[in-house]
Amino acid sequence: MNYRCLTIVGWVAALLGIFSIIPFVVMGLVAIPKVKPSRWLVVNLRNVDWNLYLNTLLESQLLGLDKYTCRRDGYFSDIAKIIGGVWLRWWIQGAAAVSNMGMFVAEMSSDSFQLLGMAERGMLPKFFGKRSRHGTPVIGILFSASGVLLLSWLSFQEIVAAENFLYCFGMILEFISFIRLRVKYPATSRPYKIPFGTVEAILMCIPPTVLICVVLALSTLRVVIVSLVAILISLVMQPCLTYVERKRWIKFTVSADLPDLHGANQESVGSIKL
Repeated sequence: MNYRCLTIVGWVAALLGIFSIIPFVVMGLVAIPKVKPSRWLVVNLRNVDWNLYLNTLLESQLLGLDKYTCRRDGYFSDIAKIIGGVWLRWWIQGAAAVSNMGMFVAEMSSDSFQLLGMAERGMLPKFFGKRSRHGTPVIGILFSASGVLLLSWLSFQEIVAAENFLYCFGMILEFISFIRLRVKYPATSRPYKIPFGTVEAILMCIPPTVLICVVLALSTLRVVIVSLVAILISLVMQPCLTYVERKRWIKFTVSADLPDLHGANQESVGSIKL
C-alpha cells in the first residue's frame, strides 16, 4: 500500500482506526451496569512495575486496567470476555491486530517520506529521493521496513522503552534549544511564542525534565545499550555524510522546487542584528 499510493494509506488507516475503536465503545456500553466506583481508587503501589508503567504512560497507551492483579499481554481481551462474552473477546483481538497493522502502515509512510524530504533537501544522498511511478519513495519504504526487522528481536516492552529513551533524549535537546533560542535570539519573528519570560520558560521545562530523567534511570541495560548505539550512530552519521559529500563519493542534490529555508533564516538573523 505504501508503494502504491499515499492516498490509499490514508484511507485504509482511517477505516482501520474506526474498526478498531468500535469494539471498545461497545465494551464500554456493555460494562456500564457493572461499574463499581468503589474500586476506582484501589491501588497497591508496592506491586507496580514502575519501569513499565512510566514508559507506558509516556507512550500514552494503556496496556492494563488492573496493574496489580494482572500484567500480562492480552488482558483487554480477557476483560471483553468477562464483560460481554467470547464474541466480544474475538472482536477486541481482531481490532487489536487491525490497529497494529494500521499504525504500522501509517508509520512506514511517514518515515519513508521523511527520508525522501531529507534527500530533496540535500541532507541525505540523492538515491533516497528516488520515487516509484506512483510518486512514492521506494528506497525510504525499504529502509523503513528494514528498521522494523532489526527491532523484531526485542520484546514489545523493550521496544517501547527504547523508543521512549530516544524520545526523552530528543526532548531534552529540544528543551535546551528552546531556552537557548530564547536567550540568544529573543527578538526573532516566530509564528507562535509561548507567553512567558525566560525564567518562567526554564521553570516550565523542569517538571518534564525530571520525569524524563526518572524514565531514563529505570531503563534496563539492554534498552540502554540499544539506545546509546542508536544515538552514537546518529552523532557519527552527519559528519560522515558531510565528508562523503565533500569527497563526491555519493551524489547529493537539492531540489530546485523547494523554498530556500537557509536564505530565509539568514535574512531573519540579519534583521535581528540590524
